Amino acid sequence: MKLPASAASIHLRTALLLGIAASALTAPAAAWAQDGDLPEEEALPAPEAEERAPTYEDGNEIIVTATKREQTLQDVPVAVSVTTGELIERAQVRDLKDLQSLVPSLRVAQLQSSANTNFIIRGFGNGANNPGIEPSVGVFVDGVYRSRTAAQIGDLPDVARVEVLRGPQSTLFGKNASAGVISLVTREPKFKFGGNLEASYGNYNAVVVKGYVTGGLTDSIAASLAGGINKRDGTAMDLGYNGKANERDRWFVRGQTLFEPNDQLKVRLIADYDKLDENCCAVVNLRRSGATTALEALGGKVNDFRTPFANVAYSNFPSSNKIENWGVSGQADYTVGPLKLTSITAYRSSRARTNQDSDFTSADLIGGNRGDVELDTFTQELRVSAGFMDVFNAMLGAFYFNENVRNQNALTFGTQFRPYVNLLSAGGITALETQVLGLPANTFQKPGQGVFDDFRMKNTAWSVFGNVDVQLGQKLTLTLGANYTQDRKTVRSNTVSTDAFSALDLVAIGGGVIRNTVIAQQVGAALGQTSPANATQIATFAGLQPAIYSAIVSGATAFAGANQTNPAVNPLLALRSLQFLPPFLNIPNAVENGKSRDNDLSWTARLAWDVTDSLNAYISYATGFKASSFNLSRDGRPLASDRAALAAAGLVTPNLTTGSRYAGPENAKVLELGLKANWGTASANLTLFKQTINGFQSNVFTGTGFALANAGQQTTHGIEFDGMVKPVKPLTLNLSLVWLDPKYVSFPGSALGDASGTKPAGIPGISATLGAQWNQELGNGDRVILRGDWHYESEVQVLEGLPGFIQRNALGQVISYQPAFDAARPFQREVSEINASLTYAMMNGLELSVWGRNLTNDRHLIQIFDSVVQSGSISGYPNQPRTYGATVRFKW
Repeated sequence: MKLPASAASIHLRTALLLGIAASALTAPAAAWAQDGDLPEEEALPAPEAEERAPTYEDGNEIIVTATKREQTLQDVPVAVSVTTGELIERAQVRDLKDLQSLVPSLRVAQLQSSANTNFIIRGFGNGANNPGIEPSVGVFVDGVYRSRTAAQIGDLPDVARVEVLRGPQSTLFGKNASAGVISLVTREPKFKFGGNLEASYGNYNAVVVKGYVTGGLTDSIAASLAGGINKRDGTAMDLGYNGKANERDRWFVRGQTLFEPNDQLKVRLIADYDKLDENCCAVVNLRRSGATTALEALGGKVNDFRTPFANVAYSNFPSSNKIENWGVSGQADYTVGPLKLTSITAYRSSRARTNQDSDFTSADLIGGNRGDVELDTFTQELRVSAGFMDVFNAMLGAFYFNENVRNQNALTFGTQFRPYVNLLSAGGITALETQVLGLPANTFQKPGQGVFDDFRMKNTAWSVFGNVDVQLGQKLTLTLGANYTQDRKTVRSNTVSTDAFSALDLVAIGGGVIRNTVIAQQVGAALGQTSPANATQIATFAGLQPAIYSAIVSGATAFAGANQTNPAVNPLLALRSLQFLPPFLNIPNAVENGKSRDNDLSWTARLAWDVTDSLNAYISYATGFKASSFNLSRDGRPLASDRAALAAAGLVTPNLTTGSRYAGPENAKVLELGLKANWGTASANLTLFKQTINGFQSNVFTGTGFALANAGQQTTHGIEFDGMVKPVKPLTLNLSLVWLDPKYVSFPGSALGDASGTKPAGIPGISATLGAQWNQELGNGDRVILRGDWHYESEVQVLEGLPGFIQRNALGQVISYQPAFDAARPFQREVSEINASLTYAMMNGLELSVWGRNLTNDRHLIQIFDSVVQSGSISGYPNQPRTYGATVRFKW
């Protein structure tokens, strides 16, 4: 929690970083080399050379498949960042979450559970915490689409490279790549026997053991097997149950077979399985409220909000995350003359069982928040490509997607929830039960009562796509591409609430209380009493004075009707804030059919110019598409526009609020200007862009669930730069930086009110990574490799606002909006992390390393939210503290 940086300091940093980028790109080749000579290519010992080959590095060139065909990183006219397998080893990248320290345009956030990881590129992205919301950043592993985050947690086994494609990629990658693509490419099996074995030990008793072995089975069949475990004690101490949180406990196995009977046919079969069982993710209190004092009066505890980074949390039971992923896929490539036919078939299954103490206190308020998510996905891609004398390249393909989703959730009250809300209401709940409704005390909010969700969604989609590159001259290439997609979703729900209190119409009940109170007072006055009349007196008076009594009743009824929504008159309105689980209207129903039917034509136009042998330029315009998403949660409420039709059909019940049943499609577009240069010992890439998403699917936590809504339009202007230079033979320097200027052009229906014209939170204006590696060859052929990188993100507000600080009417509609929610302005994030490793690599393939991540123990908040069932309190997720350890690796 840091004070905002001054505008002057931000502008200074912006000017400095952009100046570095500009000077790096325009410098001539001679400026990068000593004495004007290019140093010779470094010789690698046999084990490292064998390891490097599958990463598609060729000298200083890296081969990528960002356009679904092999091109060098310099030649591919796409904004793409590539992280090789060797760099992943040196930087100790353990999973996709760590990758953001090497790719500044990428942000990865893990929040509610181990299965909920959100990928954001250029400030765009969503998809975590709700299985009905597909991500805006598509993740592919060896060409196979991973539709949800629960299926993306593999610990980067046998990875050759990771390509991060920035901006809309729907032309080649389909319906859910409106913000970008992350493509993981693993090593193909080799016919030559080889492999590696690695073991690491670090602080928090971190143990990582993984291995990879490959070799030929016959002259035409090769195979590989990879596997590993990743265990670690929790980084946070939970004093509620005296255990550790934020632990690691996962393992994986992955096998591949490669069949190459001749030069024309290649078939690759892959099977993988991974399992996870760990306690994640710790939440800390950031701001107290009266609700915090109330739970402490019952013996509950929360951490000291003044020290959120003390690695201390409170829960009354450990969170559980039990996740299984498995899948099989097959890719066949067949070449006939200039034609290449490719088929990729895959089936994947994922199951996530979770439970969490979602009040994040040691009090037993939430008895459980149990989730069970099942995903079964089948995909099929077919494509044919052809190239003719480097003058004409074309691709035509089709893609089919079929997925079944089941999301079950049970949110139940704990043993202390009823005493807690009764304390918050100063005994009002008991008074309502016994004095107003005539019910036994403790009827409402019993342990085990709550809401039980069961959502099922079937999603089928197909698309056809094509791409053509035409050489207009010796140095000019025109690219045109298009993708037509149809997407169909059908959703059914069976949500049941056993929380009778949340179904009470406190407006109407309170109106009755007002009416009866006025009648008693006026009858008492008519009888000459200073106190209200009792029931017997009222009945007697009504019999003796029917005309007067009728007038009293008529006046009392009118007064009650006019004041039943007035908090100063209706005492029961104060209890409405405790109705946490209002009734749910299941779909389909007479008004809502629970279906979405979307189609879209995405396209790309690009002109690439080979300015010189070392410098390439391109200008492109592309569109992207993401289909409608359903809110598969208890916050999946009917749209306000449907309320009249629901009322006409008799489907409106007390406290049935409107909200976000679904969000319509996202449509993205981007205009890019790119420059790519490679001078051998130096390279540089510069991209300038303006990116827009219409209908961005915003997903905001409300304190009890998630509000899904389409933003009218969100734009981002930006500049991206990455460069490499080898000033002397052993030394390699890298610089990557991103400058972003995002804005909600139009967002009248946000969960916080009208956010039009505001800046989206959580998107740093400047992100940068500065890396250096010294690779020193010793006289005996061994090597010492020292690597370090500094990752920086400029100060930014963590969140635009919190729904708990917004005033709403009886229908849940926003009636007052607080930009940036003044009460929480201090919650800012600035990132400054240093990672480093030192490796001694021997000629025989043995390597010894020591390493550290976040060595300066830089602490910041990943996200903040309204504390669950604690009005006015704020909670958040802190980042991971410093980690360090040692690794032994053997390659052969």
